[in-house]
Parts: sequence; C-alpha cells; structure tokens
Amino acid sequence: MVDPELLSQLIGNIYDAALDSSLWVGVLDQATQFVGGTAAGIYWKDITVQGELHFVYNVEPSSVDAYFNKYIRFDPSLTAQFFFNVEEIYSTTNVLPYDEFVETIFYKEWVKPNGWADHLAATLDKTATSFAQFGVFRSERQGLADDNMRQRMQLLVPHVRRAVLIGKVIDLHKEKAGSLSDALNRLDVGVFLLDEHCRIAFANLAAQALLGEAAVLRTANNNLIAVEPHAAQVLRNVVAAASGGDAAIGADGVAIPLSSKPGDNWVADILPLTSGTRRQAGGHHSAVAAVFVRKISVAASYPTEVAARQFQLTPSEARVLDALLRVSGVSEMAEALGVSEATVKTHLQNIFGKTGVRRQADLIKLVAGHARAFPG
Repeated sequence: MVDPELLSQLIGNIYDAALDSSLWVGVLDQATQFVGGTAAGIYWKDITVQGELHFVYNVEPSSVDAYFNKYIRFDPSLTAQFFFNVEEIYSTTNVLPYDEFVETIFYKEWVKPNGWADHLAATLDKTATSFAQFGVFRSERQGLADDNMRQRMQLLVPHVRRAVLIGKVIDLHKEKAGSLSDALNRLDVGVFLLDEHCRIAFANLAAQALLGEAAVLRTANNNLIAVEPHAAQVLRNVVAAASGGDAAIGADGVAIPLSSKPGDNWVADILPLTSGTRRQAGGHHSAVAAVFVRKISVAASYPTEVAARQFQLTPSEARVLDALLRVSGVSEMAEALGVSEATVKTHLQNIFGKTGVRRQADLIKLVAGHARAFPG
C-alpha cells in the first residue's frame, strides 16, 4: 500500500527540484526508497553513443565514467529506448530476454560488478536521435523489477517529467532572493503565474508577446485562455487542480498541446505553486500555478525506429538492425553489440523473414527507403 502523505511529500519535493536543481540528489534518494531500488539517475543519451548524467544517487563516479566512456555503446537498451513512448515504464526484460542480457559484455563488465540485476526506467523527453530518461536500479538481492515497483514508478514519472522539462528553462536557485520577476523576464519561454481561476497575476515579457500575437493564447477579463478549445479546457482543469496541492495535479498538464496546426507546435507545462519552496514564489503573486509556454520542434523519426515499427521487429532485432547500419559483417556486429555471433545470426534470420530480403545490403537499402517514405 502507498502512504498518501509520503507520496504527496515526495511529489512536492520533485516540484521543488524544478526550481532548485541542488535538491535533485535528495529527491532521487527518496524516489529510490519509494520505488524499491538501490540507485537512481536522470540522464540524457543519443543514438551517436553519447550521453550525460544530470543527477544521480548512489552510483560511484567511476561507474558513471566507465559507462559513458566505454559501456554505453554496449548498452542493449540504447536503441530500444527509442521504441518506447514518453512516460512508458520499461525494464531490461522489455528490451531483450534476460538470459540473453546476462551473456552481454554490458552485463558482465558493468552491470554485475555494480551489484545490479535490473533497471526500471521511463523516457521523459525525446527527439529523433536523443532522449532524457529517469531510471532506478535494482540490486541483485532485490531481483528483477516487479509489478509493485512498476506501479510506484508510474506514480512518480509524470511529476519527474514535468519538473525536468521546467527545470531545463529555469533555475531560480542561482538567482538572488526577491528577483523572481527579473528571472522570469530573462527567460525565452513565456511564463504566466495564475490564480485558481486562470486570472493572470504575472506574465513575463515573452508571455506578453504571445498574448500580443493571440495565436495560441489570449486573454478575457485578465483570464488566460488557450485559443484551441480542448487546450483551453485542459488548462483550466489543471490550474484549478493545482490549488488542491501537488498530488492533485496528476499526470495532466505536461506538455499540453496548444495548437494542432502543422509547424506550430506550442506546448504548456504547468507547475503548482501551493507548497514547498514554491509557495513563496506563488504567494508573492497570489498564484497557484506557473505556466511555462514553449515552442518545440517535431523531428523525423530515427530510421531504425521507422523500419522496426513497419516490420514489427522486436527490440533485440531492432538493435541488430541498427548495428548493421553502422558496421558490416556478423563478427563486427557481434563485437559492437557485445553479444555472440550466434545471437546476431539468429536475429538477422528473423529480420530477413519479416522484411522479405535475404542480404544485408538489401536490408540497408530497405531501411533507407522506409526512412524516406515514413518521415515521422
């Protein structure tokens, strides 16, 4: 059973970390205990086998360095993570069979020496070639992720995502006391501070410019209203819920689409201001929520992802297909993936069967062709 008071406190701490990034390590500690793991991190990776750890709890710095300097290229989940939806919970067994996982170089040389057995994670944000992720490691003693762990993780992920997205554009911890308005005005994104009825208590310069254009947001009697009707309703509902506390805001209010027009991709993220260190910021303006409005770019899907979805490849098959686009030859692919040549051959045969081609060169042409035909 989940203690509602404990969950509410943890969610509040997550939102406080959006405004003060120094709190993230403590938040990850609490999240690890709540979910049922032994370590946790928030990190960014991309398909060019690069990455960066933003915040971490209970992982040795030497292990972090070893991962990003060497073992990231052997990580079986690197390619597979592009096939999961934002906020979808996944573990090692969602990527490849566990008996196959323990035979990889990644497991033998990095996972096992750290004393871990599993990694439960969720994508917080992604583009065609990169993603941000929140993950909790499970120790060998704890075993593989179970349903209880997944359920607890699901309770946190929307809030972590909201806090991370907002934290990307503002860090009030670096600002002097009393400089909230100045800090907000320096942001490139529009920021509105609203009361529970969506009345505007404060709008930074970028927000005022958005209102002047009246393309995605407008005002009526000083109330903030989204031009698109559905977005307007969601905005009202989430702001009203924010007045009831952090937990009440729920999973809604993360990247609310403000426009359905192609090429006009404005979204809004809503941060409650009713408790924790955020209360002072909101109370000064009689506000219950901060609304961050930003424009996002929608990039084309990664070519392997397009082909994998089209031909219903498993994550393991997609990983082999991705390796084929980088290196040639079964032995080279096996070395790049950290698996046996027999494993590569098995997956290649399955890919040939699903795609209807018989040569590696034809597979490469097929992926390139589908990437052009299905741009996203």
